[in-house]
Amino acid sequence: MSNSSVIECRNLVRTFSEGKLRVEVLRGVNMTLESGERVAVIGSSGSGKSTLLHCLGGLDIATTGDVRIGGSSLIKMSERERGALRNRMMGFVYQFHHLLPEFTALENVAMPLLIGGSDVSAAKRRAGEMLEKVGLEHRLEHKPGELSGGERQRAAIARALVNRPRCMLADEPTGNLDRKTADQVYQLMLELNRDNGTSLLMVTHDLLLAEKMDRTLHLKDGVFTDA
Repeated sequence: MSNSSVIECRNLVRTFSEGKLRVEVLRGVNMTLESGERVAVIGSSGSGKSTLLHCLGGLDIATTGDVRIGGSSLIKMSERERGALRNRMMGFVYQFHHLLPEFTALENVAMPLLIGGSDVSAAKRRAGEMLEKVGLEHRLEHKPGELSGGERQRAAIARALVNRPRCMLADEPTGNLDRKTADQVYQLMLELNRDNGTSLLMVTHDLLLAEKMDRTLHLKDGVFTDA
């Protein structure tokens, strides 16, 4: 693995079993994500995109093969070690924001810092700074139900980046938004990628967004193809 690589996977296979049925979702995936790089993963539904993202982020463990984050093998870690690594080095954004409805925007964004052991005042200060960066400084005390769809997704991006991770994994982050709001959210992600040097790996069906990335990988039947 090169010194500039944030994520590297080699011969990644993920098989799911149900009774006698075995489904091989990933069939030997190889890829590298460099520091600060922006990469889109496209493919039809069922091609394995979300499964790949989960394996790369340590949310799921590959059946065979290896994933290295910052040079450390996820396969060799305990679940607790993987959780600590995720919290320290990775941010996640999904199609649905997954904000906790009973907490304010400020509290939601501060959550990763609190989980990582930061004291409350420092966590809220940093969360406030991130919400200001995404244009939500006037919404700190609002709960998710009081925010628009675009605002909720911006808050989710702030939460993903509050720990200054080396990499952000995004699974259809604009798929639930109208075109105008999707473009605004996407531009925000690119700005934060540029300003923070955070790598961005984004699963998307939106070819217009994919074209704006540094490169695009096409996943078909569990492997990357050229078309």
